[in-house]
Amino acid sequence: MFQTWFDYLGIEPDTTGYGEKIISGVGGFLGVFAVFLASDAVLGRSSVPYVVASMGASAVLLFAAPHGKLSQPWNLIGGHLISAAIGVACAQWIPDIQLAGAAAVGAAIVAMYFLGCVHPPGGASALVAVIGGTEIHSLGYEYLLLPVGLNVLVILAAAIVVNFIFSWRRYPAHLHRMLSPARAAEPAPPVLSTKDLDFALRQVGTYVDVSGDDLSSMYRLAEHHAQSAHVPVEALRVGHCYSNGKYGAEWSVRQITAESAGEESETLIDYRVIAGAGRRRTGTSSRIDFARWAKHEVCRNESTWQRVELPPQN
Repeated sequence: MFQTWFDYLGIEPDTTGYGEKIISGVGGFLGVFAVFLASDAVLGRSSVPYVVASMGASAVLLFAAPHGKLSQPWNLIGGHLISAAIGVACAQWIPDIQLAGAAAVGAAIVAMYFLGCVHPPGGASALVAVIGGTEIHSLGYEYLLLPVGLNVLVILAAAIVVNFIFSWRRYPAHLHRMLSPARAAEPAPPVLSTKDLDFALRQVGTYVDVSGDDLSSMYRLAEHHAQSAHVPVEALRVGHCYSNGKYGAEWSVRQITAESAGEESETLIDYRVIAGAGRRRTGTSSRIDFARWAKHEVCRNESTWQRVELPPQN
């Protein structure tokens, strides 16, 4: 019974350690404190309360989930500034404050979606532009630069510096990937359970805004797509190389050496295996069977095989 209520409420197992929680809290403290200091120094104390609401929400994302999609720099910068601009426009053009506030948040959501910078605290920046009072209204579009732009840059700098101290949290996510040691590709496990995925989430350490059930569903969809995807029949070319997309001992690369006409006008393909399982063997198959076997086209780059992205089929 309790588990059912937990499911309805969205209560998931906690996968972050105590140290990670403390680091996130300290990072949020430092980020917001820096925002206060910058606002106080540049704008004076009277404008600080109007900005901290949205920056406090951003701090949760930047320090509790630094590698999340919604936390990345473009989401932070674009989400706040674009939403702030929309909020100012609504405040100036819509007389009714309730309608203006609702319109600002709704339009900000749509704009952030289309521009690829969804950042939930941006909705607060849009709303403050409407309900912030005379002092905020008098700024007009300067509101984008001071106070919003200033505070965005300050909290962004704080997130980069604070998270950089901890190698597993380095921000933004691209910097973390660049500085992480390269890992050799390993075969994908044949079966993953929700418990396996929950274990993986715990090992990650940092907060990940997804549950084990969500990962399990995405894994099944990705696996189905990988199994069903293949090179289109019409894309096969003599001299080109193709892989079956499998792992380990089952991986193989075939090169089409020739085409010929078979029975009932069926086109046959001659191929040779040039890497992986069955290397140096030759064979013949129909174009359709070869296309079903071939998951993607590949080309050799020094000592590795790389996937060739085919142009979209009309």
